[in-house]
Amino acid sequence: MPEPVTPAAIPAIVLVRPQMGENIGAAARAMWNFGLDRMRVVAPRDGWPSQAAVAMASGAGRLLDEAQLSDDLAGAVADCDYVFATTARSRDLTKPVYSPEGAMALAAEKIVQGQRVAVLFGPERAGLENEDIARANALISVPVNPAFASLNLAQCVLLVGYEWMRQQAEITHKRVEMAGSPWANAGEVEALAQHYETQLEEAGFFFPEHKVQSMKTNLRNMWSRMPLTRADVQMLHGMMRQIVRWAGR
Repeated sequence: MPEPVTPAAIPAIVLVRPQMGENIGAAARAMWNFGLDRMRVVAPRDGWPSQAAVAMASGAGRLLDEAQLSDDLAGAVADCDYVFATTARSRDLTKPVYSPEGAMALAAEKIVQGQRVAVLFGPERAGLENEDIARANALISVPVNPAFASLNLAQCVLLVGYEWMRQQAEITHKRVEMAGSPWANAGEVEALAQHYETQLEEAGFFFPEHKVQSMKTNLRNMWSRMPLTRADVQMLHGMMRQIVRWAGR
């Protein structure tokens, strides 16, 4: 499918001489997970289209249908203004090297400026050749175990896609799934604390006399540290009422 005239709002993912259709399909899935849908395929070893890629794409088949096929890398990136190349090893070429996060931050800046950006991924066996990398403006290097630096093609695409998504969306680093009950407010927690303090006092829990106030303070501090929902508060009230009933039987 021909590229639109206006600059793309996302980077193009360029798979250079991919060897296995399954990895192309898995890369398509990884791309679509993070909103990337501009795939370019350069001289795939097993030809194109690839039924193995379609089978592995599982829901991301549209990316394969719309993928731009090129015979060589020069043609695949001819319309691009800035090109990143992914590599797992050092090269004898002087180029800026970015982490995936830094690269996608720069990609976002350049795309806002109206430039076309592409990211190159090499064949599974040995990655990009120096001749490929010479066409790139910068490198992306993933911090990996130096004793086992080889990444699967789709895994590498996934890492870059994730960092691209982080540039486009506000990431919530922590959230709590509420199970049908809102958080208890300060008044509800206070009533619970009063209930327990009263019943514990009647049971003779606060002893000896010189430690009573510090024990009450520690108990109040414990309640304030606990993230309680209204359902939690109701259950704790019920537990104490049942204990009192049992003790007075």
